[in-house]
This record gives sequence, C-alpha cells and structure tokens, in this order.
Amino acid sequence: MGIGATAGIAAIGGIAVGAQAAGTSSASSSSDGLLFDPDGYTEITTTLTDTDGTDHEVTYHFWKAITYVSKPVDATYQSLIVSVPVTIDGKAVDASDAPIVLSNVIAGYVESSVAEATGIGGAAMGGTPPTGGGGLSSAPPSASASPTPSASAGAPAGGGGGAAAMPQMALLAGYVVVEPGARGRTLTDSSGEYYGTAPAAIVDLKAAVRYIRHNRGRIPGDVDRIVSVGVSAGGALSALLGASGDSQLYDEYLKEIGAAHASDAIFATGAWCPITDLEHADGAYEWNWGTNTTQSTGKTVDQTVSKDLRTQFAEYQAALKLRGLNHFGTLTARNYDEYLLKQYLQPSATTYLTGLSDTERETYLAAHTFITWKNSKASFTWEDFLTHVGTRKKTAPAFDAFDLSAGENNEFGTGTTKARHFTAYGLKNDITGVTGTRVDSDIPEKLRLMNPMYHLLEKTNPKRTRHWWIRLGTSDTDTSHVISANLAAAANSLGDQVDHRYYWDQGHGANIDLPDFVAWVAGITGHKSALK
Repeated sequence: MGIGATAGIAAIGGIAVGAQAAGTSSASSSSDGLLFDPDGYTEITTTLTDTDGTDHEVTYHFWKAITYVSKPVDATYQSLIVSVPVTIDGKAVDASDAPIVLSNVIAGYVESSVAEATGIGGAAMGGTPPTGGGGLSSAPPSASASPTPSASAGAPAGGGGGAAAMPQMALLAGYVVVEPGARGRTLTDSSGEYYGTAPAAIVDLKAAVRYIRHNRGRIPGDVDRIVSVGVSAGGALSALLGASGDSQLYDEYLKEIGAAHASDAIFATGAWCPITDLEHADGAYEWNWGTNTTQSTGKTVDQTVSKDLRTQFAEYQAALKLRGLNHFGTLTARNYDEYLLKQYLQPSATTYLTGLSDTERETYLAAHTFITWKNSKASFTWEDFLTHVGTRKKTAPAFDAFDLSAGENNEFGTGTTKARHFTAYGLKNDITGVTGTRVDSDIPEKLRLMNPMYHLLEKTNPKRTRHWWIRLGTSDTDTSHVISANLAAAANSLGDQVDHRYYWDQGHGANIDLPDFVAWVAGITGHKSALK
C-alpha cells in the first residue's frame, strides 16, 4: 500500500498516481512536493478478522497513493499509502504517537504497486492490487522466486493469518500502517532498458522512510518508531533497510530520484524467510540441501557442483568468525548442523508438539518416528531432519544459475541486459555464451548495496536498527537455514536485540505468530497494543 494524498498528480508512462480522495482538502504545495496532507484521507469502515477468527469493526483514515520522491522514475511504483485507525469495535484509538509499520509485499525482487489501492492491504506485486479492506489473507503474494506456502505433510495448522495479513493485523493493534510500492527487476521502458534492478528496490524503500520522517508532525504516528516488515525478498529488503540506515552508499541513488532530506534509519526490522547474502547463498544452499533430491527432477543435483559450492561456503563461514547465540561458539561448516539442531530445530519441534493435545501428539509422533520425545523435549539427528523435509525446491546453483535463469540473475541485470552473473563461479560455468573471467565491474558495489551482512560485519553501521525479529519455516527450501541464522548471529554479535525462531514444518512465506510479533512491537516501542 502507499501513503497519503498528494498535492497533485504524478504521471509516468501514461499512468497517473492518485491525488487526494474526493471530498477532502488538498495539501499545500512545497518546494519539493513532498508534504503529507493530514486532511487528505477517506474514512473507511470495514470488518477485519483477526487470527483467532474474531471479527472486528474498524474505522480508519485512508490516504490514497502518493508519490514519495520528487523526481520519480515511475510513480506507479514509487508511491505509498497510509492507514490510520480511528475506532476499533466502537472504541476510539489515538494513533498520533503509535508505531509506524512499514509493510512491503515484495517477493522475488519483483516490483510492487499501490497505485490502484482502495484500502488497507491493497499493495500488490506487478501493479495488480487486490481488493483492499478485507479480512486477513492466508496466502502470501505469488510470483517467480516468491513465497509459497509449502509445508510438509502433517504440518501444524497456520494460525497467524499468513504474510499478507500484516497490514490488517497492525491496524487492529492500533498502529499506523504505511504500505510502500517499489520498483522491481522485471520493469523495462519502451527501449527495453531494465530500470528496477539492483539497487532500485532498497533505494525506493529508503526513500519511503525518508518521506515519512520528512513529514514529522504532519503524518500520524511516531516517525522515530518505524518498524519495517517483509517476507522472502521483502524480508531481505526489510533486513537491509534495518542494517543500512543512513549509509552514505545510497546517497547518490536517493538524490537522483529526489528523496526527502531526512533520515532513512528505522527502529526495528521484521524479516520472514529472508533471501539475502546472495553472493554466498549458493554455497549455503548446497551445504543445507545438497544431498536432498530436487522437486522438479526427483534426482540429486550434480554433486561435483554441489561439493564445489559447499567448499566455498566452508571458506566463507570460517572467514566470518561468527559466534552462535546462547554462547554456542564459533560457527563453522563442521558444526552448523549441531547449532541449527540445538538452537532452532529441536526447540521448534518441541514448541509445536507441546501445543498439541496428548492424542494429537501421539498421532504425530507415530507418523514421524525419527523424533525422540523425552522429558517433554524433541530430539533428532540432522540426517533424519533432512530426510523429513524431503525434496529441495531449487537446482544447483540455486541463485546464480549457469543458464542465467534465476530471478537473482535478473536482479543484477543492467541496461538492456536482462540477467548477469554475480559470482565468479556462476560466470566460470556459464552455459549461455557469456565471456570474461571476472564479473562486471559494477557488481561488487551492487552486492554491497543489497547485502545487510556488509553493514553488520564488513563496515559496521552505527545507525542500524537495534531490534530484529526473524522467522523461518523448518521446511523452507527456497533458501538455506544458514542465511537467517547468520543474520541473527551477526546482529547479536553487535549487542542488538534478536528474536529469531523457526516454525516447525512450515514452508516459505509462513507467518504463524503475528499476535506475538504485535506484542513484540508493543514491548520494544513502549506503545500498548489495542489488541487485548
């Protein structure tokens, strides 16, 4: 969704992005055209259903799409909407100093738009918005390389409403909700040039944050308590937004599009199944899933390739010198399986099994005999866990494909070139006819611009968020379990508050504890949730 009413109409490619709602006053013009109109809303009353299935009558103020930069490349995507609760079940809500939840629906690094949104939850990938204002959706957005709700057989029922439920859940909590659109990797202009590849998406999200902060005192909510949330690539971008706050690396990009002169640092990050650290993701994926058969073929991938990539991962992980949570020690390729079992997987299974009735637990354990249930705790081996998950989703390499077919290859496209290799190994083994022994000279900078690990470890950013909520499904084979665990360990090593857990038997895009996330936001911001 996008924020706010504009003072005029921004048009790109014949598409106009909304001005004010009918019957409301317009914002006064400013030199940069980036003033939020506090009165430019439509009042909407609708019924929202919470994750327990309870209906609530909600009245909220809704600002149609407003362009958040003064020199947009494409205002269809560089715009955002705002939703502010007024009453919930007849009880007045004062959101003037509430946290601001910045909720993106980016998946697969594909563009998203709020240009046609008519209510909360109206942000959509590819510019085809759903009907806004409904109940909590259980399905995440879909696209190539996007979240898929693929849990294994016997998986626990999802009780959190899914990734797409975040805007509505935040509104029910009494928070201000901002839904930004952003450019993405598939956008081309009339000459065939790609204008949404890296780093466009993160630059746009930063510009959206700057717009919010620029409008302190005009836009409802506490601009110093912005909480970014996203899933998959959106989770990676949410993590990057948190890690890279006010980094000068992005200044020229932000200047080019006319971003507001304000901070783009955020208060907290919510990242679900983040697909990030792309230059090392192939190695991490093979370390995790290299021996599992592939969904599309029923066979294991080329084990020579898999072994090469696992070796790369071992070297990378050793160089990080990261220590695991809870005093585990230095994480290496040799002990990461033990760490994942101890820190995440066994506790996840224990939480799930504890929540079942005695009969349900007995039934589940009878069907999954690899689990030992003793003293109300689950235990199992890493090999049995991999067998339990079953097939892997992606081939090898998973992200920098030899045939340039991965969405991430497109993410690093440039000009009229749709896809490029971004690792030396991918380039060395190219099968499309690409020549050269080194990746293109601009790739290293773009990798830094797109990787939160750079801002946490290589050049520690003092303006990063200090609050991290990270979640992953145990059956998620869209990415490696190592990716989010390394992110959590890196933030933890800096003394940040990290809440990182796995959902047992859940696949990519799972989000089954939204009420807990809302409570977490209330705890870190000091703003009591309207949900009781």
